[in-house]
Amino acid sequence: MPLDPENRGILELQARAGLPPLHALSPQEARRQFREATLPLVRQIAEEVGGVEDRRIPGPDGPIPVRIYRPRAGQPLGILVYFHGGGWVIGDLDTHDAVCRVLTNATPCLVVSVDYRLAPEHKFPAALEDCYAATAWVARHLAGDGSSSLPVAVAGDSAGGTMAAVVAL
Repeated sequence: MPLDPENRGILELQARAGLPPLHALSPQEARRQFREATLPLVRQIAEEVGGVEDRRIPGPDGPIPVRIYRPRAGQPLGILVYFHGGGWVIGDLDTHDAVCRVLTNATPCLVVSVDYRLAPEHKFPAALEDCYAATAWVARHLAGDGSSSLPVAVAGDSAGGTMAAVVAL
């Protein structure tokens, strides 16, 4: 099967830059390389939103960092809890900031990005437990109560998409 042209382009850019493949690096080196490669683009394409707040919410093994994005105009139509991708090893609130800003403006929902614990330092099911705990916290503390409550949805990319599917189940 031929390689998808967009993925081929990413691999070619990586090869031209002389960067080793992420799987050949330690988790710490892979995180550093991913951040260094991603953050300039994130800063360049980041959209303005109505507000951004970093918080720490209770988790099963200590506080979970989250970033809450508010839409520019009016009341949010719902809440989207977002889990970043990165193979359960890389990625964080900053590397996926631009994606969350786009989601905030396009939906327009309150978007809560979850900085779950990463492997291999935190073994399965640590990341999933953080994602579930964050979603439960959002439902209890941000969604409202009764007739004025906002619907809560989950989403993510790559590994985060897997976690969103499991949390939804």
